[in-house]
Parts: sequence; structure tokens; C-alpha cells
Amino acid sequence: MLKFQDKIALITGSGTGIGLAIAKKFVENGASVIILGRREGPLKDASAQLEQRIPQGSGAKITIFSGVDVADETAINNMFDSLKNDNITVDYIINNAGVSGPVTCFANAPLDEFKSTIGIHLTGTFWGSVQALKVMKEGGKIITISTFFTEERPLEQRPYRFRSPYTASQGAKNRLAEAMSWELTDKGIISIATNPGPVHSDRIYKTVYPKAASEFMRVSGFEDLTPIEVEEAKDDLLECIQADGIDTEGIAKTAEKLANGKDVTKLTETFTRLLEQIQKLAGKIQNNTSHMIANQEFLSQSQVAESVLNLCDDEIAKIINGKVIPGDRVFYPVKSYIGNVTPGVHQPDFGGKAIVFTVDATDKADADRVEFLAGHVEKNGGKVACFISESTPKELQEQISSKFHAHVVDIKNPDEVEKWLNTAKTNIGDILAVIHVTGKLPEMSKLTELDRASWEALTEKFISTPATVAQRTLEQFVPGGSKDPRLFKDAKGKIMII
Repeated sequence: MLKFQDKIALITGSGTGIGLAIAKKFVENGASVIILGRREGPLKDASAQLEQRIPQGSGAKITIFSGVDVADETAINNMFDSLKNDNITVDYIINNAGVSGPVTCFANAPLDEFKSTIGIHLTGTFWGSVQALKVMKEGGKIITISTFFTEERPLEQRPYRFRSPYTASQGAKNRLAEAMSWELTDKGIISIATNPGPVHSDRIYKTVYPKAASEFMRVSGFEDLTPIEVEEAKDDLLECIQADGIDTEGIAKTAEKLANGKDVTKLTETFTRLLEQIQKLAGKIQNNTSHMIANQEFLSQSQVAESVLNLCDDEIAKIINGKVIPGDRVFYPVKSYIGNVTPGVHQPDFGGKAIVFTVDATDKADADRVEFLAGHVEKNGGKVACFISESTPKELQEQISSKFHAHVVDIKNPDEVEKWLNTAKTNIGDILAVIHVTGKLPEMSKLTELDRASWEALTEKFISTPATVAQRTLEQFVPGGSKDPRLFKDAKGKIMII
């Protein structure tokens, strides 16, 4: 009997790429698979490939749910309700669906795209896992695929440059997988996360690396092109990269479209050199990454799939339940963070400087913390303004407002945040720092028992709102810096998120 015969695996984002590779491995090992995604075409193609791999006599079946976006609450609910109504038990949930998200500096990442990336990676994983409990039983396994750029290790730093919403949501997915392992023990369901390293895929070669390279070009500008001009051209130019070279006609059309009074011929030549530089830099990024791996080889999609199936093994899963399994093999050597000299302690002098607190307090301890910190600033000569969220309880709003200059504002709204930061600068002077206090985690029994609205309130409180405040603060410190990163040179300011 095949290892996964008579088992059922549901894989999100399984029409192409790693998701399809995982589905193939399950089918080859006798399992029935449920594949889903937003586009019907790739799912039908995937189903045809999977049908050809079904071992004779295994009884394996392929089920398709098309038009299912993992971020869509209704679509996910309907899919699992349908499975439940058909008395189908799912043995393995593989949270694989994902998107690249905006590949740009944090200051330049559109907030709607930031939130959309969080919605697909993090909320999609959460809600899909919670709804899956309707059709799972003891012994079931939830495997969450994350990224190698989310883990902190001794002597390493792992920021995924230009991928802030992607990295934020993936790091949160790891913590979610750990939390679910604790919360689902009474149901006998196991939760594990795995972080594949760089994987051979069209998306990374054709999308991620070229976009990252074009963002490097945007940051500094290219020849006589400003960052804004590079930004306007880069998406069209990336479309001109072909398997057999560069689409020169496409470059010329881009130059004609964006000339705005410039010499089209010269602009075409500049755009051609820009695209050649983007290609060269994309290759360098790939090469540098590969040299941080012992054998300098990226993983194949099949190897990732093999890893996932190993995590679904009953005995292995019991041993590593709740763990985040690194599969990346990538090492980023950096200087140690550990100092050998104790830093000196001195009384700060905030004389003439303004410090803004944006406060999303949950309970009195949060308000007390703000009161202590703001009092410390004033005691040392600084000026304080507190912008308190509308969701902060009234008594806490009053506690803070009674002691400091304060306003209750909609800190979820970027325009409101920008307006009040400008007001603070006008009324109390240049802003030295903005300190955002998220507040404590609200009281709850289990994450996996939250309804969708409560979950989204958490992601708003701990991810989207801090991102909104931080992004608008950057604009306050460096007006226009999101569009022209050169302006950040020699700029000063501090952002703290507590």
C-alpha cells in the first residue's frame, strides 16, 4: 500500500509552482488531492497533469475548487462547507498560497497593496486553517509554508530588502503556526511551519529578482533619469525582457510614451542601458544568494514538495509539532550584535525637541506606560503630543489627555496621521521621534476560536496601523522621500514601535 493511500490533502495555491509540485508528490504516493486557486485555467491544466500521475489501483481522486482566493472569507467558507456537506475528511492542509507583494522600499509601498499581501499570506493562512477544522479529525496536520527571510538567528540578519509586507506576514505566519500547535492539541491536530530557501521558479527569476534590481536603480536614479522617471518606466521595461533577449520595439514604445518632451531616440538608448543594468543586477542578486549556500544550488520545487510530505509523516510530525523547520541552507554572515563594552548611561536632553506618541491602548497598563514615557520626555526638556486611537477605551483616553497635550484621532487613516503630524510640527516644533504604542493583546481564549472580524481587528492593530504610522512618519521626516529616496541622505528621525 502506498504511504498516503486513502488520505486527502488540500493544497492552497496549487495550480502552478510549488503548490502543484506538492500535489504531484501526494498523488504519486496514493493520496487524493484538493487543488484550489483564483484562476480556473491553471487548475484545469494542473488537474490533467495530476490525473496522469495517479498510481493504478490507488483510488486517488483530483478535486478542483476554482475562483477561490484564500483572502476571500466567503469563498473559503463555502469551500469547506461544501466539503463538510459531502462528508469529506481532509487529512493534510498545506498553506502554500502567496504573492510577491510590492517589491519596493517600505516608504514607497502602497498601503492597499501592503494590506492585500498581509490578507493573502497571513489572514489566508489563518482563516483557511480555522475553517479546515470543520473537516479535520485527530491525526490531521496543518503545514504552513513560509520563507527563509523571516527567521532571526545568532550572528545573522535577514531583512528581505524591498519586501516589507511579504516578510512581515511570513514572520507572523511562523508565529501563528507555533500558536496553533498549542491550541489544537486537544483536537489531536498538528501544526508545523517550514521555511524553504531560494527555490527554482519562474516567479523568482522573472519577477522578484528583476523587480528588486529595478528598485535598486530607482533608489539612486539612473544616469539622467530621476527615481520618479525610473519608477514610471520600470514595469513597462520589465515586460521587455524575453527568453531570447530584449524587446527593442517595446523599449522604443515605452520611451515614446514617457518622453514628455525629451528626445525619444536618446531616451530609448537610456532605457536600453537601464534594462541591461537591471538584468545584470538581477543576475548578481541570484549569484550572491547562491554563494551563501554550501553547494550553491537553489532547491527544486520537487525537493520542497518532498520536504512537505516528510513533515506529514505521522512519527516525524509528532516529534516536531509546533516547530518552524528551516529548509533554506542559506547563511548570512554579519558582524555580531553582541558588544564587549557597556554603553554609558547619561541623562538625556530633549530640550526644544518634540516627541509624538501614537497610542492604541488596550488596558490601563498601556496608558500607564505612555504616561511614564511621556513624563520622562517632559522632565528632560522635551515637548510631547499624544494622538490616541478612537478604539482606545474612553477612560484611558481621559487618563492620557488629562496630563499631556492630546487628541483622539483615527490613526488607521493615513491622511489623518499625516494631518496630525503636520499639526504637531507646526505647534510644538520639529519632531525628534514618533513612538507608536500598539497596546497589549486583547483578552481572548484561543486565536483559533476567533471570528473573522476579531482576527482582522488584530492584524489591523498590530501590523497595518503601525505600518500606517511608520510610513507617514517617514514622509514627515523626509517629504517626498518615498518617490525620491535620494532625499533620505543625511535626514534624521526616529521611529519606535512598542
